[in-house]
Amino acid sequence: MSSDSELCDLTAIEQTRMFRHREVSARELLDAHLARIDERNPTVNAIVAADPDVARRKAAELDERRASAITEAEVEALGPLAGLVTAFKDLSDTADFVTTYGSPPYAGHRPAADSLIVSRIKAAGAMAVGKTNVPEFGAGSHTFNPIYGTTVNPFDPTRSAGGSSGGAAAALACGMVGVADGSDSGGSLRNPAAWNNVVGFRPSAGVVPVGGIGNAWNPLPIHGPMGRTVDDMTLLLSVIAQPDSRDPMGRGLPSIRPSTHPVDHPLRVAWSTDLGGLPIGPAITETLARLIPVMTDDLGWSVTEDEPDFSGADDAYLTLRSFHYAGQAYRLVPHLDQVKEPVRVELEKGLALTATEIDGALAHLKVLWDRANGFFDNYDLLIAPVTQVMPFRADLEYPTEVAGRPMDRYVDWMSVCFRITAFGLPALSLPAGFHDGLPVGAQLIGRPHGDLDLLRAAKSLESALA
Repeated sequence: MSSDSELCDLTAIEQTRMFRHREVSARELLDAHLARIDERNPTVNAIVAADPDVARRKAAELDERRASAITEAEVEALGPLAGLVTAFKDLSDTADFVTTYGSPPYAGHRPAADSLIVSRIKAAGAMAVGKTNVPEFGAGSHTFNPIYGTTVNPFDPTRSAGGSSGGAAAALACGMVGVADGSDSGGSLRNPAAWNNVVGFRPSAGVVPVGGIGNAWNPLPIHGPMGRTVDDMTLLLSVIAQPDSRDPMGRGLPSIRPSTHPVDHPLRVAWSTDLGGLPIGPAITETLARLIPVMTDDLGWSVTEDEPDFSGADDAYLTLRSFHYAGQAYRLVPHLDQVKEPVRVELEKGLALTATEIDGALAHLKVLWDRANGFFDNYDLLIAPVTQVMPFRADLEYPTEVAGRPMDRYVDWMSVCFRITAFGLPALSLPAGFHDGLPVGAQLIGRPHGDLDLLRAAKSLESALA
């Protein structure tokens, strides 16, 4: 049997296999991860609102059921995530743990029920130890808030871990959890995945159903999975991406498998270094350029410099982002004096929007969708940077300049992600290499509704880079 430290560094796929085959108990897996949390979390500050007793009760239940399971069906009934340690993003409601949304007015908030994604992960057998840290209300791609402080990068604790799923990505990178849930509007799954050398996937709208209150028709905020490998991430996706009638946009991916087969034919790849002229740090451009010979020589893919027309994408996204925050007015208005300035500004912009502006932004999403369909008539995959800068200093709120160009808003440096959000395309952040010891990610972007094909392409490229 592996040592405690080695258990934490095994893939999630391998951990679940070992538990099913009685090579390791749920208690042993949990104890190994709790020891890793004790070792690494004081530095990175990724896991918050921890309550190990919740996980210990789940581990005891799993071990008892595994001991009595005789048939394969009884083993399968333990759930596809049985034996895995996780922690839930602190934007998702949890009945077992305090849910603060990173905001002081909710410092002691205990929801009455789990969110849909949390309930699915728990039902699949995962052992949750707490929450993962977030920026206040998920605003900005740098994880800090007045309640729990700042999550830092495991590869350099003076640097940001990204956000808003920064706690989830850092926890994965440290081996403190096996898989983690996240969410993404302007890059909150993709950006931290790139900076922590893990995989983060923003599925198409409706693939991961959402429940609860709020605007269920909004296509911007998406829940998705994170893992240290494509297969680990896909394992979690197979649990959370099942259809649910409570989501009016939900369609799920009922045919998804816990592991992904690589593509079996050469792909036509569009390659963009800047997604429409955005400033990109040279360290990122240089690192990603190393992928081209891997794709052309090792995989036999064709690579062409090309990109869709991005005109109007920024305005549509930023309008609908503010509209989304206006929908949170019931949470925010009573506490405006206690929330950070970017949240207040987004709310004020959202409340000032006219019906014409909102309708125009939504209409332009359809224009972008049509452009994407035409573009992918000629390509199977678009590859671009995930981030425009390397991880910046953790004591900064956001970078005010990228490659010599000023960033006027706290989200401007995330344009390389939110432009893809506006198109409605599935997008995945895949580890692509290192520069001066810090990770760099590649953004793999699929055709409209091409989630499964994108996963297969990511698996192929991951295998070629191994």
